[in-house]
Amino acid sequence: MSFLHPEFLYYMSIPLLAFFLFILSRKSSQESCFSDTVMEKLRVSANTLTLKTRNWLFLVVAILMLIALSGPIIDEGTIEVKVKSADIMIALDISDSMLAEDVYPNRLKLAKQKALELLKLAPSERIGVIAFARNSYLVSPLSFDSNAVSFLLRELRTDSITEKGTNFLSMLEVVQKSVKKESKKYLLVLSDGGDSEDFSDEIAYAKEKNIVIFVLGLGTSKGAPIKREDGSFLKHNGKILISKLNENISSLATSTGGVYIESVNSNADIKAMLREIEAHSEKKELKSQEIQRYIPLFYYPLGLALLLLLVATSSVGKRNMQNRVAGLMTLLLFGFSPDANAGMMDFMLLNEAKEAYQTQEYKKAQELYTQYETLNKSNDAQYNRANAMYKQGKFKEAQKIYENIKFDVAQKQAKNYANLGNSYVKVKEKGSLKKAVEAYENSLKLQEDKQTRENLEAVKKAMQEQKKKQEKNKDKKDDKKKDDNKDKSNKDKSDKSEKKDKSDKKDKDSKDDKKSDKKSDEEKSKEEKEKKDKDKQDKKEKKNETKELKDNNSTQQVQAKDMKDKMSDEEEKKWLKMLSKKQSTFLYKLNDNNKFEDNTDEKPW
Repeated sequence: MSFLHPEFLYYMSIPLLAFFLFILSRKSSQESCFSDTVMEKLRVSANTLTLKTRNWLFLVVAILMLIALSGPIIDEGTIEVKVKSADIMIALDISDSMLAEDVYPNRLKLAKQKALELLKLAPSERIGVIAFARNSYLVSPLSFDSNAVSFLLRELRTDSITEKGTNFLSMLEVVQKSVKKESKKYLLVLSDGGDSEDFSDEIAYAKEKNIVIFVLGLGTSKGAPIKREDGSFLKHNGKILISKLNENISSLATSTGGVYIESVNSNADIKAMLREIEAHSEKKELKSQEIQRYIPLFYYPLGLALLLLLVATSSVGKRNMQNRVAGLMTLLLFGFSPDANAGMMDFMLLNEAKEAYQTQEYKKAQELYTQYETLNKSNDAQYNRANAMYKQGKFKEAQKIYENIKFDVAQKQAKNYANLGNSYVKVKEKGSLKKAVEAYENSLKLQEDKQTRENLEAVKKAMQEQKKKQEKNKDKKDDKKKDDNKDKSNKDKSDKSEKKDKSDKKDKDSKDDKKSDKKSDEEKSKEEKEKKDKDKQDKKEKKNETKELKDNNSTQQVQAKDMKDKMSDEEEKKWLKMLSKKQSTFLYKLNDNNKFEDNTDEKPW
């Protein structure tokens, strides 16, 4: 046996022993005046512990505590712990094409979910993140701190950079600069492949710099339009663009010794990708350390010291000493019984459930509160379980639990009523708003709360609007019925007038026929000829005017279109450069500025 902190024994034993010897050697003021026989007669009861006995017990307690502080252990030798990692860089495409919604919720959000899942599945690996579009930026260097990397990853958006486009060569240069040159580099690319058909330059660069590329393709072969934040779709040359998964990017992975996998909505793809990376990678040793293994023994002297301290500070008589000690031993054994251990485990389970709820892992919190509730039936456990279900959107189930909970404390019951009202509002069933009002009012009767009062007013207002809407719909139906009746009567009248007009027209036509018979054939032919000439002339003039108007309009449209296209290209180029220079972002740009030539035919993603 050895000690972790022997300095306590070296520096504190001698002063401790000297102090207690001084106390034990002193006599009380009464003992200095009277003999032991007289003192025994003067005492109320001679069955209690003497002062000297108590002092000796205190000395033993102090020595045992000193030994516990020194950390007694049984040494089991040392073991060597080695830290190895494959050092994986994740390159995330944040160009505008990643906003396409042919996968749920969209390509960029799905890519971030995949990257976050990889961080959870590989906690022992060093992982870094790169964001790339036209240029590439280092988001996080290689790090074991998965929480920090996850935070930076969640904050990535397509508007983090303003220069549009997808450049894989730029991204590979950032990987080369951010990872040590002498080691083999492993890169996981999460992208839709851009619109490039030839990746020969990228493949040659990756082979030269010893970069193994793994690609997780995001998107579908059918593709989807790119929706902006204002609801409009991204256009190129006046047409809506349809972004599709570029399967040519698979050559970038297979030619460099990596693997290409198309994404799915489940986590099966990222798990398969991690298995492939681990199978192809050569983990290098980062550091090694020897750790001492031992069995701690401090709780034995500490427990004995507490037991003796309890005896020394009690009024236990000599005759009842054996019975009291036996009782204390029974109590000590009961403390280590399974029931006591179960109570400790229940406390740990409750703490774990609270932590899961605070970290927004509501499903896990619900399961843990359910386990706790089976072991300890309490209203608090039911209430917390209902809150976890409410956070998951299970409003109906949470509502049933809130209805059955009855707290003795008014403050807790008021909160329960408030949450019950919220669940009624969320369920949106017939009469649920009325029940919500009743629940809020019950809560406010027990305890006044600003948020509950605001919720009550909002629900009442919603009920009034709903009532007005119903009355309005009813009035519309009545008006429609009246209009239908009115239309019916008007139709009958119109039918009668129509019959009368038809008869009058018939009579008039017969009269005109008689008049026209009286005209001579010569006058008819003359009038017809003049009429035809006039019609021809009018048509000719009208045709010329229309042609001139069309020509003018087409000329104006072409000029306007040319001017519009010219202005938009210049303005876009100007403002994008300004924004790229002046923007503030947490991304650190590693590749050179203006290195890549602008392509006028390039698609705006």
